[in-house]
Amino acid sequence: MLLLIFLQLLYTGAAAEMSCTVMPGKLKQLDAGNGEVFGVSEDNKIYFWHLNSWTRISGNASHVTVGPAGIWAVDPENYIYRLQDFEWIQVSGLLKQIDAGGDKFVAGVNAEDNIYCLNEHRLMGTALIFTQIKGSLMYYSCGPLGCWGVNNIHEIYFWNNVSPTSCQATGSEQVNGILVMVEVGTDGSVFAVNHEGKVYRRVGISPKKPVGTQWKELDLYNSFKHVSYDAGFLWLIAENGRVIRCPYPESILSSLL
Repeated sequence: MLLLIFLQLLYTGAAAEMSCTVMPGKLKQLDAGNGEVFGVSEDNKIYFWHLNSWTRISGNASHVTVGPAGIWAVDPENYIYRLQDFEWIQVSGLLKQIDAGGDKFVAGVNAEDNIYCLNEHRLMGTALIFTQIKGSLMYYSCGPLGCWGVNNIHEIYFWNNVSPTSCQATGSEQVNGILVMVEVGTDGSVFAVNHEGKVYRRVGISPKKPVGTQWKELDLYNSFKHVSYDAGFLWLIAENGRVIRCPYPESILSSLL
């Protein structure tokens, strides 16, 4: 029996040293933020984590996000939606990936890998005006200390101190490493996945050094395609779509106070 349990954890991608749980269902993408978790399945159905189970809500999406700027999604045709009173309201613009983790601003990239930002004063209504950010990325995620992104050749970039009013940064730089996606938690923690499915955390992040110092690989079995972090839990999606949740109490929140 013990061998069977071990093999099941190994197959689904549970952690080697962390006490992880295989959650019900399968997803292709999820996002955790502000104490909530939303995700989408392979057939583009939308779910949120409620009372220890996935509850489906109306609509279809290819990517969903939750954070200080609210709950947003983009559908397979790249149309953008904002969740309001549990109804999806379509807004102007087209994006393939969207992130609501910034300081009350929304960011994302379109099908041509152009980068866009919606500042805190333009979140309401439906005729929204996005600001284009210089550069080209396939994935973009923001937090309280800045924004992280990866381009189509998996190079990593960091934008420091992005303003919620102008969407502009005080500076940007290329960061060492090769990644396929990077996510910033509500508290500023940064986790990422590389092309081999290995999961990393950016260590050394502080207000004085928001870019951190180095990437630390997490000791996890198997490979993963997606990672998100919020409220002391690391949420992972294995290559087979299984969702893994791992307690991860270590946070940079105390350094931000």
